[in-house]
Amino acid sequence: MALPKILQDLELPVIAAPMFIVSGPELVIAQCKAGIVGSFPALNARPADQLEVWIKRIKTELADYQKANPDKKIAPFAVNQICHMSNTRLQEDMETCVREQVPIIITSLRPPKVIIDAVHSYGGIVLHDVINIRHTKKALSEGADGIIAVCAGAGGHAGLLSPYALVPEIRAFHDGPLMCSGSISTGGSILGAQAIGADLAYMGTRFFACKEANAPEAYKQMIIDSAGQDVVYSSLFTGIHGNYLKGSVSAAGLDPENLPSADKTAMNFGSGGSDAKAWKDIWGSGQGVGSIHNAPSVADIVAELKSEYEEAKQRLCIG
Repeated sequence: MALPKILQDLELPVIAAPMFIVSGPELVIAQCKAGIVGSFPALNARPADQLEVWIKRIKTELADYQKANPDKKIAPFAVNQICHMSNTRLQEDMETCVREQVPIIITSLRPPKVIIDAVHSYGGIVLHDVINIRHTKKALSEGADGIIAVCAGAGGHAGLLSPYALVPEIRAFHDGPLMCSGSISTGGSILGAQAIGADLAYMGTRFFACKEANAPEAYKQMIIDSAGQDVVYSSLFTGIHGNYLKGSVSAAGLDPENLPSADKTAMNFGSGGSDAKAWKDIWGSGQGVGSIHNAPSVADIVAELKSEYEEAKQRLCIG
């Protein structure tokens, strides 16, 4: 099954993952201008009425850029919706996305059919992130257009299955759009994701350290200074297991080697309060962080990834 047209004409087969707090209009616009899908969590736009402002800005700046550069590959953008009862903004945010006809919606935790139907009503597509086969089949049964396999080593909320296990298992019954996430920080790993059956790579950590990212300089520097061994997997901070930088955990006065667990009842994706502060202080990162050594512009990152991608193909004698 061919990719939807909206995902076909990219400079590089990459979707930039939505990063809590870090992904804003500047980052998304730069990613789309560079030819990869840019995305942001709806909850990053605070207060809620800023979501429409952000979407309109992204649409306007990308349209103006395309008009001035008709030969450039300008990628579409996506908005991530956290589908959980504690996200009291979900309905309001989805009404905004439908009104503004956001081309791609990325759903997390649950794939509600009502959201999928709303996006399909104007011709948009829904990609749902999963960590196992059960979640995948549920999302497809609800009508999701594509699947994002969030594998071991991915930043933020991630599963434990290797991409070499999860991606082929999904491919065995799903011939639609399939993205792979987990320790993808180089052009070679983008090609590797495609080699095991994914259509596109889903990358987040590489964009924490870039000029357009809305991240503290200390966060960017910790990304540059860290390696895979500096990432800890814990459920403490949101109730869902995720990967975080040990340095930020230590700075918060906690022992990254002895973190207590929290169950799913602790999940809270409300519009503000202490949980938002916790996310701000505890910094997510994938295990591919060891491949990141600088914080250039998005354009420079994508150019480097593209060069590495082509070099990887040549090493394998691929056309």
